[in-house]
Amino acid sequence: MAVGPGTLPEFFPVAGVRLGIASAGIKKPGRKDLVVFELAEGSRVAGIFTTNQFCAAPVTVARQHLAEAAPRYLLINTGNANAGTGEQGLNDALRCCSALSDEVGVAAAEVLPFSTGVIGESLPVDKLVAAMPAALADLSAGNWAQAAAGIMTTDTRPKGASRQVKVGDQVIAISGISKGAGMIRPNMATMLGFVATDANIEPGLLQTLVAELGDQSFNRITIDSDTSTNDACMLVATGQNGGELITSDSPCLPPFRAALADVFMELAHAIVRDGEGATKFVTLDVSEAASQDEALAVAYTVAHSPLVKTALYASDPNWGRILAAVGRAGVEGMDLNAIEIWLGDVCLVRNGGRADDYSEERGQAVMDREEITIGINLKRGAVRERVWTCDFSHDYVTINAEYRT
Repeated sequence: MAVGPGTLPEFFPVAGVRLGIASAGIKKPGRKDLVVFELAEGSRVAGIFTTNQFCAAPVTVARQHLAEAAPRYLLINTGNANAGTGEQGLNDALRCCSALSDEVGVAAAEVLPFSTGVIGESLPVDKLVAAMPAALADLSAGNWAQAAAGIMTTDTRPKGASRQVKVGDQVIAISGISKGAGMIRPNMATMLGFVATDANIEPGLLQTLVAELGDQSFNRITIDSDTSTNDACMLVATGQNGGELITSDSPCLPPFRAALADVFMELAHAIVRDGEGATKFVTLDVSEAASQDEALAVAYTVAHSPLVKTALYASDPNWGRILAAVGRAGVEGMDLNAIEIWLGDVCLVRNGGRADDYSEERGQAVMDREEITIGINLKRGAVRERVWTCDFSHDYVTINAEYRT
């Protein structure tokens, strides 16, 4: 199941980026499960990673390598997370980097590894190494769609976004792919995201952009409140379009940032739309909060409520479940008579109870939709935050009960 059509866009090639895909047979024979990004010399890379303290070996290695050298290759495998694997896992991630670096003639620190899949199982390094020549032979600037499919795990469909933006005399290309369907909760949300542009971006600004835009997109989605061990989002700027250096003071930054933000948001929303067993795409819109923390506390409490999520799956306008979640969000001193709770354009709660003009029929009409907004107006300040989630269906339980079979 998934919400919406989920068709991939036409990807604009990013000058200085080539992608190769191969089958290593990590979990299923013949499945495309190994992806290599080749980045032009001089490319700049910035990233954000999971905050889970049991972070996977490739996360540890990628962070180290990113601090040591300018990356030239990204190496991604699915089917095995190489997480919870101790010292052996670190050695395995380093072996993979060394093997690829030997193939292409760069330093091992110029390779960033990424893995996704089952936690606690040893990485089949020999299979990965054996498939690397095929992935390198497949390198092409036009392989974005194939790469999007190659990084999938429990995803039911590939995810991608692409934009071209004209800034002065420059035409800038931005393309990206993401994966994720379960174990999704911010900081980061099991997801991987890879976005590249041929713009020339100042290094400090690149890190600022990935952090800020990641926080507004990937760190505002949740499927099941579980933060993965392997999450990473990388932003690559190759500088190959010949344009001038973009800095924080550049007049071309606002339109470029807006296009980049669109790509980040589209990739993040695609994960929610493909949430494991999802049948609804749900926006939690909390307004007039006193602070960002309190707005997000309310949004996530509602988004993570199993009772709310199962009511969404049943298309049941059981507004009491939403009210109860708002009340236990930990916000002190709420004026319950001031709060309004909305389901789409239908007011559910006003003056501390059910709105006078609410009817079950009107609530049902909204709940029957695939895309739903739950609006919560706290009437305490000027802060507004949005979080995106999905429902819980029978399929979510089935998928996760049978994940390792």
